[in-house]
Amino acid sequence: MELLAQIVISALLVIAGIFGFLGSYGLLKLDDTMRRLHAPTKATTIGVGGVLIAAMIYFAVFQDKISLHELLITVFLFITAPITANFVAKAHLHRDVKPSELPPTGGKYGWAAYDSVSPDKQPIDTD
Repeated sequence: MELLAQIVISALLVIAGIFGFLGSYGLLKLDDTMRRLHAPTKATTIGVGGVLIAAMIYFAVFQDKISLHELLITVFLFITAPITANFVAKAHLHRDVKPSELPPTGGKYGWAAYDSVSPDKQPIDTD
């Protein structure tokens, strides 16, 4: 049982490290804001989640404790990371992209980031 737990914990830590590295690398190397936003929010969330789940397994098997702190941190991370990414993406759209530059949505509604803004409060072109 302990050998299997050690293998699972090691695999989770290695996978988490790989995802954390890829997220950091993507943040540095990708060329625009929307691509840079995608790399750390997805990859780093999985990386940190893997470390926290490995810690939960470690404490359950080797310390005979059930640690819910890591589970709460994981849930909080998985809830807040997409919301934060959404806010950053909307701020980028309002600041750097004109509504006329966006592709059509294919439906009867336009882009949600611009629908709630009245026409007189559209982003100002600072170029």
